[in-house]
Amino acid sequence: MKTEFIIKEGKKGAIYLPKKLMEKLGVQEGETVKAEIKENKIILEIIPDPFTLALKTKKWTKTSVEEFEKESELLQEELYDA
Repeated sequence: MKTEFIIKEGKKGAIYLPKKLMEKLGVQEGETVKAEIKENKIILEIIPDPFTLALKTKKWTKTSVEEFEKESELLQEELYDA
């Protein structure tokens, strides 16, 4: 189903997406959106916030803060101390 919205450019080139479009996409105020130009078209992609995404995702395991910190430290060592 194709849905179209007509949007006008505002002052200083600002473009505000209509509320109905934002609701249809599930975009909340303050979220990050990536814009790409492809074949003279603008493509918008919602970049989910990792924290919000983690809260919405079905939980499949349990961990403690200590376990999480230890895993984080190991990953940082792999990435930055190599």
